[in-house]
Amino acid sequence: MPETVEKRSGETEAFSREKIEAACCSAGTSPEEARQIADIIEASPERHIRTAAIRSRVLEELGKRNPEARDNWIAYDRSRGRALPNI
Repeated sequence: MPETVEKRSGETEAFSREKIEAACCSAGTSPEEARQIADIIEASPERHIRTAAIRSRVLEELGKRNPEARDNWIAYDRSRGRALPNI
């Protein structure tokens, strides 16, 4: 299970599944879908994970479960000028 997350700025913070759930719900998933996706990320064996890796894995899961929410997430990232993983 990830314990720390490395942000784009290089800072680290504690892993928070709640942030993943909130972001998924904001993109348009149901709370249940958001919990399932957070469960998958939380089950990762890595103790330290980068935000880019989390975003990539979440987008992959959204693509399988809720393509519209995935597209919403990508549109939001683009509007903020964020670099997107190869998807």
